[in-house]
Amino acid sequence: MNGQNRKDIYPGLEVGIILKKDQRSGNITYGVVQNLLTSSAFHSRGIKVRLVDGQVGRVAEIVEE
Repeated sequence: MNGQNRKDIYPGLEVGIILKKDQRSGNITYGVVQNLLTSSAFHSRGIKVRLVDGQVGRVAEIVEE
């Protein structure tokens, strides 16, 4: 799963995201989804989410299903 489809992501899901500051390096930050910020059903660079610790980024990978 790559995190481009909104239907695959929901609060409580463990994911890896790329923060805005890490877009060049591709460094992935792991955490649990608090809420979804992208309203469209699909986004080519990944659905934007907020983690429970407050960090915001685009989903690069889904850790658990």
